[in-house]
Amino acid sequence: MKLIKHASKDKLRGGFYTPEPIAEFVLEWALNGSTDSDILEPSCGDGNFLRLLRNKKFNSVTAVELDEEEAQKAGQINLKNSTIINADFHTYCNETENRYDIIIGNPPYIRYQYFSGDQQFEAQKIFHYAGLKYSKLMNAWVSFVVGSSLLLKEKGKIGFVVPAEILQVSYAQGLRKFLARFYNKINIVSFKKLVFPDIQQEVVLLLCEKNNTQEHLIEHLEVNDASDLKKIDVSKLRSPKKKIDFDSNKWTFYFLEQREIDFLEGVLKDNNLSRIGDFAKVEVGITTGSNPFFTVPKSTVDAFNLHEFAKPMVGRSVQVTSAIFTTEDWENNLNVGARANFLKFPSIKEINGNKKAIQYIKQGEEAEIHKGYKCRIRDEWQIVPSTRISDALFIRRNNLYPRLIINEANAYTTDTMHRVWVKDEVDIRAFIASYYNSMSLAFAEICGRSHGGGVLELMPNEAESIILPYHVNNDCLLDEIDSRLRNKQGIQEVLKFTNQQILNENFGFSKADIELADSIRRKLSTRRLTRGKKS
Repeated sequence: MKLIKHASKDKLRGGFYTPEPIAEFVLEWALNGSTDSDILEPSCGDGNFLRLLRNKKFNSVTAVELDEEEAQKAGQINLKNSTIINADFHTYCNETENRYDIIIGNPPYIRYQYFSGDQQFEAQKIFHYAGLKYSKLMNAWVSFVVGSSLLLKEKGKIGFVVPAEILQVSYAQGLRKFLARFYNKINIVSFKKLVFPDIQQEVVLLLCEKNNTQEHLIEHLEVNDASDLKKIDVSKLRSPKKKIDFDSNKWTFYFLEQREIDFLEGVLKDNNLSRIGDFAKVEVGITTGSNPFFTVPKSTVDAFNLHEFAKPMVGRSVQVTSAIFTTEDWENNLNVGARANFLKFPSIKEINGNKKAIQYIKQGEEAEIHKGYKCRIRDEWQIVPSTRISDALFIRRNNLYPRLIINEANAYTTDTMHRVWVKDEVDIRAFIASYYNSMSLAFAEICGRSHGGGVLELMPNEAESIILPYHVNNDCLLDEIDSRLRNKQGIQEVLKFTNQQILNENFGFSKADIELADSIRRKLSTRRLTRGKKS
């Protein structure tokens, strides 16, 4: 965790300004020809949105900005009927009696630990008013979206530039459910390329409207970059088509067409299909407190006579390229100089006879590794807790697709991978093989969340949520799957081999169903990998 004293001024105030094509598009959508709107900009910065309003017709503009210097810049903009307020939006939101037709902006991206005590208190009040639970994982942009929603008139719109994580992260799940019920129309505009030049932050445009009807509709539109927004007819955003699923935990679904959504929802309701969590328990890997100290190559083991404490381990996805991690695989990693040993130290009393090992631990203390949080809370800092070896491994962060692997080598693993323990009655070979099909990999894309560079990350509960068409006779597929992966065969070719038995013969999915599942997988995967590129 970064400390406040190490954070830059921009980091503390979340100051990343909106490119003009994006601000212009949001304004055009929000105004939609109206001339008498009361408008709020809850985080105006130095006035990017305000400058564009100079050529628009409206009734009034109120702009809030926490930073005094930026508020002064915004106040120098020659904008009629405008009021600039130098204050924290959370406090303004809780105290004002004003209500607005339109609320627009690019709220700050500030993590909870950077909030002042007063900001935390006021943000929690906003969530209380909205009937939402506040979390320490929260980010300021979430409270800005919720608070702004509460400041709308009976009919009104919000148009915000927000992180794309709104679609998928767990801490925004409450926000998604709130928005789904609060608004009647939601449009999400995403970009294939990164549109902020200085940060690796993927954003979307969140365009919400409440009109007091009974409908709750949502639509997703994707463009290449900010310049392509000029090609969009904003009138088309008036009529989203997809029905909001109030039970859906993530909005990744809405990147798909309605027929694709309907198909996946049908799969989720199929009582014959289970999830990974029905057959296994997924937990994070070992938290060492300092991987460079506790995971070492053979040369370090030899130099400090650590052989009795060195255990086989696999710590990076590049160290396993198959569906089965064998002892031979571990030895190959060891011989090429990989950090393939986990140092499982006992108490100092039990090490005392090994002077070289004591020297190694002393070097760790000289480097102040023992002062790190995970190490200093232990009775003896060098003893890593919770080191149970798992039956299988699930790669936490993935590029082309997430992999599930038998841990035949009985290797330890750090928290770069998840540990998987299968239930007693489950055939582990069949379990692993059953995962390699288009349906499971499509749901892996939906259940996980993406990061900069197109990385797909799945946490343990998300991995457990993946649909798994398990069948004991899939055991016979595993060796061929493993061989193809070792030979660097593309996943598409592997799925051509597995889908027929796993999905068609075992569960009766038609050829058209399988092709649809695979097209969904490819669509979501391609989108994820492509949008990691800069504009």
